[in-house]
Amino acid sequence: MSHKIAVVGLGYVGLPLAVALAKYFDVTGFDIDAARIDELNRGIDRTDEVSKKGLQDSTITLTDDLEALRGSDIFIITVPTPVTDQNKPDLTPLERASKSISKVLQKGNIVVYESTVYPGVTEDFCAPILEKETGLKAGEDFYLGYSPERMNPGDKDHNIYTLTKVVSGQTPAVTKLLADMYGKVNNGNVFCAADIRTAEAAKVIENAQRDINIAFINEVTMIFNKMDISIHDVLAAAQTKWNFLPFTPGLVGGHCIGVDPYYLAESAKGLGHNPEVILSGRRINDSMGHFIAERVHEKLKSILSYGKSGRILVLGLTFKENVPDLRNTRVIDIIKTLESFGHKTDVHDAYAASAEAKEHYGIELISETLMSRKSAQAVGQTHSSQSSDAYDCVLLAVPHDQYCNLPSETINGLLREGGLLVDIKGTWKEKELCDSFHLWTL
Repeated sequence: MSHKIAVVGLGYVGLPLAVALAKYFDVTGFDIDAARIDELNRGIDRTDEVSKKGLQDSTITLTDDLEALRGSDIFIITVPTPVTDQNKPDLTPLERASKSISKVLQKGNIVVYESTVYPGVTEDFCAPILEKETGLKAGEDFYLGYSPERMNPGDKDHNIYTLTKVVSGQTPAVTKLLADMYGKVNNGNVFCAADIRTAEAAKVIENAQRDINIAFINEVTMIFNKMDISIHDVLAAAQTKWNFLPFTPGLVGGHCIGVDPYYLAESAKGLGHNPEVILSGRRINDSMGHFIAERVHEKLKSILSYGKSGRILVLGLTFKENVPDLRNTRVIDIIKTLESFGHKTDVHDAYAASAEAKEHYGIELISETLMSRKSAQAVGQTHSSQSSDAYDCVLLAVPHDQYCNLPSETINGLLREGGLLVDIKGTWKEKELCDSFHLWTL
Protein backbone atom coordinates (compact mmCIF):
# COMPACT_ATOMS: atom_id res chain seq x y z
CA MET A 1 0.00 0.00 0.00
CA SER A 2 1.70 3.17 -1.20
CA HIS A 3 0.14 6.57 -0.65
CA LYS A 4 1.24 10.16 -0.90
CA ILE A 5 -0.41 11.86 2.06
CA ALA A 6 -0.87 15.55 2.80
CA VAL A 7 -1.65 16.57 6.40
CA VAL A 8 -3.16 20.06 6.51
CA GLY A 9 -2.72 21.82 9.86
CA LEU A 10 0.33 21.06 12.01
CA GLY A 11 -0.86 21.76 15.53
CA TYR A 12 -1.34 19.45 18.50
CA VAL A 13 -3.18 16.93 16.33
CA GLY A 14 -1.73 17.28 12.85
CA LEU A 15 1.98 17.24 13.65
CA PRO A 16 2.08 13.98 15.69
CA LEU A 17 -0.18 12.33 13.11
CA ALA A 18 1.98 13.47 10.19
CA VAL A 19 5.20 12.29 11.86
CA ALA A 20 3.62 8.93 12.70
CA LEU A 21 2.32 8.37 9.17
CA ALA A 22 5.69 9.37 7.71
CA LYS A 23 7.16 6.19 9.16
CA TYR A 24 5.18 4.26 6.55
CA PHE A 25 4.17 6.69 3.78
CA ASP A 26 5.33 9.67 1.76
CA VAL A 27 3.94 12.52 3.87
CA THR A 28 3.90 16.27 3.38
CA GLY A 29 2.86 18.43 6.33
CA PHE A 30 1.31 21.78 5.46
CA ASP A 31 0.58 24.80 7.65
CA ILE A 32 -0.25 28.38 6.69
CA ASP A 33 2.00 29.66 9.50
CA ALA A 34 5.42 30.14 7.90
CA ALA A 35 7.02 30.73 11.29
CA ARG A 36 5.67 27.39 12.49
CA ILE A 37 7.18 25.62 9.48
CA ASP A 38 10.52 27.33 10.05
CA GLU A 39 10.54 26.23 13.70
CA LEU A 40 9.65 22.64 12.82
CA ASN A 41 12.36 22.49 10.18
CA ARG A 42 14.79 23.53 12.91
CA GLY A 43 13.51 20.76 15.16
CA ILE A 44 11.44 22.99 17.43
CA ASP A 45 7.86 22.02 18.29
CA ARG A 46 6.33 24.71 20.48
CA THR A 47 3.49 22.32 21.42
CA ASP A 48 5.96 19.83 22.93
CA GLU A 49 4.15 16.93 21.23
CA VAL A 50 7.11 15.83 19.05
CA SER A 51 10.71 15.85 20.25
CA LYS A 52 13.56 17.49 18.37
CA LYS A 53 14.99 14.06 17.58
CA GLY A 54 11.58 12.88 16.39
CA LEU A 55 11.42 15.77 13.93
CA GLN A 56 15.01 15.43 12.77
CA ASP A 57 14.70 11.67 12.22
CA SER A 58 11.41 11.92 10.34
CA THR A 59 11.21 11.75 6.54
CA ILE A 60 8.29 14.19 6.54
CA THR A 61 8.36 17.20 4.20
CA LEU A 62 7.21 20.40 5.94
CA THR A 63 5.92 23.35 3.94
CA ASP A 64 3.69 26.42 3.79
CA ASP A 65 3.56 26.16 -0.02
CA LEU A 66 0.20 24.78 -1.10
CA GLU A 67 1.56 23.68 -4.47
CA ALA A 68 3.80 21.19 -2.66
CA LEU A 69 0.63 19.18 -1.92
CA ARG A 70 -0.20 18.67 -5.57
CA GLY A 71 0.04 15.01 -6.48
CA SER A 72 -1.08 13.79 -3.05
CA ASP A 73 -3.83 11.18 -3.17
CA ILE A 74 -5.00 11.50 0.46
CA PHE A 75 -5.58 14.83 2.19
CA ILE A 76 -6.08 14.82 5.98
CA ILE A 77 -7.54 18.02 7.44
CA THR A 78 -6.63 18.64 11.10
CA VAL A 79 -7.54 22.29 11.60
CA PRO A 80 -9.23 23.51 14.82
CA THR A 81 -12.99 23.90 15.20
CA PRO A 82 -13.48 26.69 17.78
CA VAL A 83 -16.59 28.53 18.89
CA THR A 84 -17.44 32.22 18.54
CA ASP A 85 -17.82 34.68 21.40
CA GLN A 86 -21.48 33.62 21.44
CA ASN A 87 -20.48 29.95 21.78
CA LYS A 88 -21.63 29.13 18.26
CA PRO A 89 -19.64 26.68 16.10
CA ASP A 90 -17.05 28.49 14.02
CA LEU A 91 -16.45 26.48 10.86
CA THR A 92 -14.26 29.15 9.27
CA PRO A 93 -11.00 27.14 9.62
CA LEU A 94 -12.68 24.13 7.96
CA GLU A 95 -14.01 26.33 5.17
CA ARG A 96 -10.61 27.87 4.51
CA ALA A 97 -8.81 24.52 4.58
CA SER A 98 -11.35 23.00 2.19
CA LYS A 99 -11.00 25.92 -0.23
CA SER A 100 -7.21 25.69 -0.04
CA ILE A 101 -6.88 22.01 -0.90
CA SER A 102 -9.43 22.47 -3.68
CA LYS A 103 -6.68 24.22 -5.62
CA VAL A 104 -4.64 20.99 -5.76
CA LEU A 105 -7.37 18.33 -5.45
CA GLN A 106 -7.59 15.86 -8.34
CA LYS A 107 -9.86 13.06 -9.46
CA GLY A 108 -9.59 9.92 -7.36
CA ASN A 109 -8.30 11.76 -4.28
CA ILE A 110 -9.62 11.17 -0.76
CA VAL A 111 -10.25 14.01 1.70
CA VAL A 112 -10.35 12.99 5.37
CA TYR A 113 -11.48 15.36 8.10
CA GLU A 114 -10.29 14.88 11.69
CA SER A 115 -11.68 18.08 13.20
CA THR A 116 -14.43 17.71 15.79
CA VAL A 117 -17.79 18.64 14.28
CA TYR A 118 -21.48 17.85 14.65
CA PRO A 119 -23.07 15.16 12.43
CA GLY A 120 -23.40 16.24 8.82
CA VAL A 121 -20.60 18.80 8.59
CA THR A 122 -18.29 16.64 6.44
CA GLU A 123 -20.94 15.78 3.85
CA ASP A 124 -23.26 18.79 4.08
CA PHE A 125 -20.80 21.63 4.70
CA CYS A 126 -17.33 20.58 3.52
CA ALA A 127 -18.32 18.54 0.46
CA PRO A 128 -20.24 21.38 -1.26
CA ILE A 129 -17.22 23.68 -0.82
CA LEU A 130 -14.92 21.12 -2.43
CA GLU A 131 -17.38 20.51 -5.25
CA LYS A 132 -17.91 24.19 -5.96
CA GLU A 133 -14.21 25.02 -5.95
CA THR A 134 -13.13 22.04 -8.08
CA GLY A 135 -16.12 21.26 -10.28
CA LEU A 136 -15.73 17.64 -9.15
CA LYS A 137 -18.45 15.46 -7.58
CA ALA A 138 -18.03 13.94 -4.10
CA GLY A 139 -18.56 10.18 -4.16
CA GLU A 140 -17.80 9.99 -7.87
CA ASP A 141 -14.72 12.07 -8.72
CA PHE A 142 -13.26 12.27 -5.22
CA TYR A 143 -14.19 10.70 -1.89
CA LEU A 144 -14.73 11.79 1.68
CA GLY A 145 -13.61 10.26 4.95
CA TYR A 146 -13.91 11.17 8.62
CA SER A 147 -11.63 9.95 11.39
CA PRO A 148 -12.01 11.93 14.63
CA GLU A 149 -8.88 12.94 16.49
CA ARG A 150 -8.51 11.70 20.05
CA MET A 151 -5.30 13.44 21.02
CA ASN A 152 -4.86 14.45 24.65
CA PRO A 153 -2.19 17.19 24.77
CA GLY A 154 0.68 16.32 27.06
CA ASP A 155 -0.46 12.71 27.52
CA LYS A 156 2.41 10.38 26.70
CA ASP A 157 0.44 7.19 27.43
CA HIS A 158 -2.65 7.85 25.30
CA ASN A 159 -1.36 8.92 21.90
CA ILE A 160 -1.59 8.25 18.18
CA TYR A 161 0.25 4.94 18.58
CA THR A 162 -1.94 3.51 21.35
CA LEU A 163 -5.44 4.93 20.90
CA THR A 164 -8.19 3.14 19.00
CA LYS A 165 -8.73 5.01 15.73
CA VAL A 166 -12.30 5.41 14.52
CA VAL A 167 -12.55 5.61 10.73
CA SER A 168 -15.36 6.08 8.24
CA GLY A 169 -15.52 6.55 4.49
CA GLN A 170 -17.99 7.56 1.82
CA THR A 171 -17.82 4.03 0.45
CA PRO A 172 -16.85 0.66 1.96
CA ALA A 173 -13.69 0.69 -0.15
CA VAL A 174 -12.66 4.09 1.25
CA THR A 175 -13.36 2.92 4.80
CA LYS A 176 -11.13 -0.13 4.30
CA LEU A 177 -8.37 1.95 2.76
CA LEU A 178 -8.42 4.36 5.71
CA ALA A 179 -8.52 1.49 8.21
CA ASP A 180 -5.44 -0.02 6.60
CA MET A 181 -3.65 3.34 6.48
CA TYR A 182 -4.29 4.37 10.09
CA GLY A 183 -3.79 0.78 11.22
CA LYS A 184 -0.17 0.95 10.15
CA VAL A 185 0.45 3.43 12.93
CA ASN A 186 -1.35 1.70 15.82
CA ASN A 187 -0.98 -1.98 14.96
CA GLY A 188 -4.44 -2.29 13.45
CA ASN A 189 -6.28 -0.87 16.47
CA VAL A 190 -9.07 0.57 14.28
CA PHE A 191 -12.85 0.70 14.59
CA CYS A 192 -14.87 1.16 11.39
CA ALA A 193 -17.94 3.28 12.11
CA ALA A 194 -21.22 2.65 10.33
CA ASP A 195 -20.87 5.84 8.29
CA ILE A 196 -19.41 9.35 8.39
CA ARG A 197 -22.28 10.91 10.36
CA THR A 198 -22.02 8.16 12.98
CA ALA A 199 -18.30 8.79 13.41
CA GLU A 200 -18.93 12.54 13.74
CA ALA A 201 -21.60 11.87 16.38
CA ALA A 202 -19.38 9.49 18.33
CA LYS A 203 -16.62 12.06 18.59
CA VAL A 204 -18.82 14.94 19.68
CA ILE A 205 -20.45 12.97 22.51
CA GLU A 206 -17.13 11.72 23.91
CA ASN A 207 -16.20 15.13 25.23
CA ALA A 208 -19.79 16.18 25.97
CA GLN A 209 -20.16 13.19 28.28
CA ARG A 210 -16.98 14.07 30.15
CA ASP A 211 -18.07 17.70 30.40
CA ILE A 212 -21.38 16.72 32.00
CA ASN A 213 -19.73 14.41 34.53
CA ILE A 214 -17.28 17.12 35.58
CA ALA A 215 -20.15 19.62 35.80
CA PHE A 216 -21.89 17.39 38.35
CA ILE A 217 -18.75 17.25 40.49
CA ASN A 218 -18.29 21.02 40.15
CA GLU A 219 -21.86 21.67 41.23
CA VAL A 220 -21.66 19.47 44.33
CA THR A 221 -18.32 21.15 45.08
CA MET A 222 -20.15 24.49 45.22
CA ILE A 223 -22.82 22.97 47.48
CA PHE A 224 -20.35 21.36 49.88
CA ASN A 225 -18.29 24.55 50.00
CA LYS A 226 -21.29 26.27 51.60
CA MET A 227 -21.24 23.48 54.21
CA ASP A 228 -17.49 23.90 54.80
CA ILE A 229 -16.86 20.36 53.49
CA SER A 230 -13.89 19.62 51.21
CA ILE A 231 -14.88 17.91 47.98
CA HIS A 232 -11.54 16.10 48.00
CA ASP A 233 -12.41 14.48 51.33
CA VAL A 234 -15.87 13.58 49.98
CA LEU A 235 -14.43 12.00 46.85
CA ALA A 236 -11.87 10.01 48.82
CA ALA A 237 -14.75 8.36 50.66
CA ALA A 238 -17.12 8.02 47.70
CA GLN A 239 -14.49 6.43 45.45
CA THR A 240 -14.29 3.40 47.72
CA LYS A 241 -17.47 2.21 45.98
CA TRP A 242 -16.62 -0.01 43.00
CA ASN A 243 -18.80 1.81 40.45
CA PHE A 244 -18.26 5.42 41.49
CA LEU A 245 -16.86 7.39 38.54
CA PRO A 246 -13.54 9.09 39.43
CA PHE A 247 -14.16 12.61 38.16
CA THR A 248 -12.66 15.59 39.99
CA PRO A 249 -13.62 19.28 40.18
CA GLY A 250 -11.83 22.11 38.46
CA LEU A 251 -11.61 24.41 35.48
CA VAL A 252 -12.78 23.00 32.14
CA GLY A 253 -11.15 24.74 29.20
CA GLY A 254 -9.05 23.78 26.21
CA HIS A 255 -10.01 23.09 22.64
CA CYS A 256 -12.10 19.93 23.24
CA ILE A 257 -14.16 19.51 26.42
CA GLY A 258 -14.80 23.23 26.79
CA VAL A 259 -15.86 23.58 23.14
CA ASP A 260 -17.28 20.38 21.66
CA PRO A 261 -20.56 20.31 23.64
CA TYR A 262 -21.54 23.57 21.96
CA TYR A 263 -21.28 21.83 18.57
CA LEU A 264 -23.67 19.10 19.70
CA ALA A 265 -26.00 21.66 21.28
CA GLU A 266 -26.14 23.74 18.10
CA SER A 267 -26.94 20.65 16.05
CA ALA A 268 -29.74 19.74 18.47
CA LYS A 269 -31.24 23.23 18.30
CA GLY A 270 -31.30 23.00 14.52
CA LEU A 271 -33.52 19.94 14.88
CA GLY A 272 -35.88 21.72 17.25
CA HIS A 273 -34.56 20.00 20.39
CA ASN A 274 -33.54 22.00 23.46
CA PRO A 275 -30.36 20.36 24.82
CA GLU A 276 -30.96 21.06 28.50
CA VAL A 277 -28.44 18.69 30.11
CA ILE A 278 -25.62 19.58 27.72
CA LEU A 279 -25.99 23.34 28.13
CA SER A 280 -26.58 23.22 31.89
CA GLY A 281 -23.28 21.34 32.21
CA ARG A 282 -21.56 24.00 30.14
CA ARG A 283 -23.02 26.80 32.27
CA ILE A 284 -21.76 25.20 35.47
CA ASN A 285 -18.28 24.53 34.14
CA ASP A 286 -17.97 27.97 32.56
CA SER A 287 -18.87 29.54 35.93
CA MET A 288 -16.23 27.65 37.92
CA GLY A 289 -13.51 30.29 37.54
CA HIS A 290 -15.83 33.00 38.84
CA PHE A 291 -16.84 30.78 41.75
CA ILE A 292 -13.23 30.20 42.78
CA ALA A 293 -12.35 33.90 42.48
CA GLU A 294 -15.35 34.92 44.59
CA ARG A 295 -14.39 32.48 47.34
CA VAL A 296 -10.80 33.75 47.29
CA HIS A 297 -12.04 37.34 47.52
CA GLU A 298 -14.20 36.48 50.54
CA LYS A 299 -11.26 34.80 52.26
CA LEU A 300 -8.98 37.76 51.59
CA LYS A 301 -11.52 40.22 53.00
CA SER A 302 -11.28 38.47 56.35
CA ILE A 303 -7.48 38.46 56.27
CA LEU A 304 -6.62 41.90 54.92
CA SER A 305 -7.36 45.26 56.48
CA TYR A 306 -10.73 46.70 55.50
CA GLY A 307 -10.76 48.02 51.96
CA LYS A 308 -7.26 46.82 51.16
CA SER A 309 -6.62 44.98 47.91
CA GLY A 310 -4.42 41.91 47.92
CA ARG A 311 -1.29 41.06 45.97
CA ILE A 312 -1.90 37.66 44.43
CA LEU A 313 0.49 35.29 42.67
CA VAL A 314 -1.33 33.00 40.23
CA LEU A 315 0.66 29.90 39.31
CA GLY A 316 -0.37 28.50 35.93
CA LEU A 317 -2.29 29.94 32.99
CA THR A 318 -2.54 27.09 30.46
CA PHE A 319 -5.77 25.09 30.18
CA LYS A 320 -4.21 21.99 31.76
CA GLU A 321 -1.03 20.86 33.44
CA ASN A 322 2.30 20.27 31.69
CA VAL A 323 1.31 21.70 28.29
CA PRO A 324 1.92 25.16 26.78
CA ASP A 325 -1.59 25.34 25.29
CA LEU A 326 -3.42 28.54 26.25
CA ARG A 327 -6.49 28.00 24.09
CA ASN A 328 -9.74 28.59 25.96
CA THR A 329 -8.05 28.51 29.36
CA ARG A 330 -10.49 29.25 32.16
CA VAL A 331 -7.76 30.45 34.52
CA ILE A 332 -8.34 33.81 32.89
CA ASP A 333 -11.80 33.91 34.51
CA ILE A 334 -10.18 33.69 37.95
CA ILE A 335 -7.67 36.42 37.13
CA LYS A 336 -10.16 38.87 35.62
CA THR A 337 -12.67 38.37 38.43
CA LEU A 338 -10.02 38.93 41.11
CA GLU A 339 -8.88 42.07 39.33
CA SER A 340 -12.48 43.29 39.12
CA PHE A 341 -12.53 43.14 42.93
CA GLY A 342 -9.48 45.40 43.02
CA HIS A 343 -6.77 42.80 43.66
CA LYS A 344 -3.40 42.96 41.93
CA THR A 345 -2.28 39.79 40.20
CA ASP A 346 1.05 38.46 39.01
CA VAL A 347 0.86 35.42 36.75
CA HIS A 348 3.57 32.84 36.20
CA ASP A 349 3.43 29.79 33.97
CA ALA A 350 6.11 27.13 33.64
CA TYR A 351 5.10 26.23 30.06
CA ALA A 352 3.22 29.05 28.35
CA ALA A 353 4.89 31.41 25.89
CA SER A 354 4.93 35.01 27.15
CA ALA A 355 4.13 36.40 23.71
CA GLU A 356 1.01 34.24 23.39
CA ALA A 357 -0.21 35.17 26.88
CA LYS A 358 0.16 38.84 25.96
CA GLU A 359 -1.44 38.45 22.55
CA HIS A 360 -4.45 36.38 23.59
CA TYR A 361 -5.16 37.65 27.11
CA GLY A 362 -3.20 40.86 27.60
CA ILE A 363 -1.25 39.24 30.44
CA GLU A 364 2.42 39.95 31.08
CA LEU A 365 3.76 36.73 32.56
CA ILE A 366 6.32 37.31 35.29
CA SER A 367 9.73 36.00 34.40
CA GLU A 368 11.40 32.79 35.48
CA THR A 369 14.06 35.04 36.99
CA LEU A 370 11.55 36.57 39.39
CA MET A 371 10.35 33.13 40.50
CA SER A 372 13.94 32.01 40.99
CA ARG A 373 14.75 35.13 43.01
CA LYS A 374 11.81 34.56 45.30
CA SER A 375 12.71 30.91 45.64
CA ALA A 376 16.29 31.77 46.56
CA GLN A 377 15.09 34.21 49.20
CA ALA A 378 12.79 31.59 50.62
CA VAL A 379 15.38 28.91 51.34
CA GLY A 380 16.21 28.82 55.02
CA GLN A 381 14.07 31.90 55.67
CA THR A 382 11.76 32.44 58.62
CA HIS A 383 8.73 34.64 58.34
CA SER A 384 10.20 37.15 60.75
CA SER A 385 12.86 37.92 58.12
CA GLN A 386 10.71 37.34 55.08
CA SER A 387 11.05 39.45 51.96
CA SER A 388 8.77 42.47 51.75
CA ASP A 389 7.61 41.41 48.29
CA ALA A 390 5.92 38.23 49.57
CA TYR A 391 2.34 37.89 48.38
CA ASP A 392 -0.90 38.15 50.32
CA CYS A 393 -2.19 35.16 48.37
CA VAL A 394 -0.61 32.40 46.30
CA LEU A 395 -3.09 30.62 44.06
CA LEU A 396 -2.05 27.34 42.45
CA ALA A 397 -4.34 27.26 39.41
CA VAL A 398 -2.58 24.70 37.18
CA PRO A 399 -0.58 21.88 38.82
CA HIS A 400 2.39 21.83 36.45
CA ASP A 401 5.08 19.42 37.65
CA GLN A 402 7.36 22.37 38.38
CA TYR A 403 4.86 23.68 40.93
CA CYS A 404 4.03 20.26 42.37
CA ASN A 405 7.73 19.67 43.05
CA LEU A 406 8.42 23.02 44.70
CA PRO A 407 10.09 22.55 48.11
CA SER A 408 7.98 23.55 51.10
CA GLU A 409 10.54 26.27 51.90
CA THR A 410 10.00 27.86 48.50
CA ILE A 411 6.23 27.91 48.86
CA ASN A 412 6.52 29.35 52.38
CA GLY A 413 8.82 32.08 51.07
CA LEU A 414 6.36 33.23 48.41
CA LEU A 415 3.56 33.96 50.88
CA ARG A 416 3.55 36.51 53.70
CA GLU A 417 2.91 35.44 57.27
CA GLY A 418 -0.83 34.93 57.75
CA GLY A 419 -1.38 34.94 53.99
CA LEU A 420 -3.87 32.88 51.98
CA LEU A 421 -2.73 29.78 50.13
CA VAL A 422 -5.24 28.60 47.52
CA ASP A 423 -4.54 25.06 46.33
CA ILE A 424 -7.43 24.32 43.99
CA LYS A 425 -6.75 20.62 43.48
CA GLY A 426 -5.10 19.86 46.81
CA THR A 427 -1.73 19.39 45.14
CA TRP A 428 0.33 20.59 48.10
CA LYS A 429 -1.54 18.75 50.85
CA GLU A 430 1.59 16.77 51.82
CA LYS A 431 3.83 19.84 52.02
CA GLU A 432 5.10 21.19 55.34
CA LEU A 433 3.60 24.65 55.19
CA CYS A 434 3.74 27.49 57.66
CA ASP A 435 1.16 27.17 60.45
CA SER A 436 0.15 30.81 60.07
CA PHE A 437 -1.14 30.34 56.51
CA HIS A 438 -4.85 30.33 55.78
CA LEU A 439 -5.42 27.35 53.46
CA TRP A 440 -8.31 26.95 51.03
CA THR A 441 -9.03 24.28 48.46
CA LEU A 442 -12.14 23.06 46.67
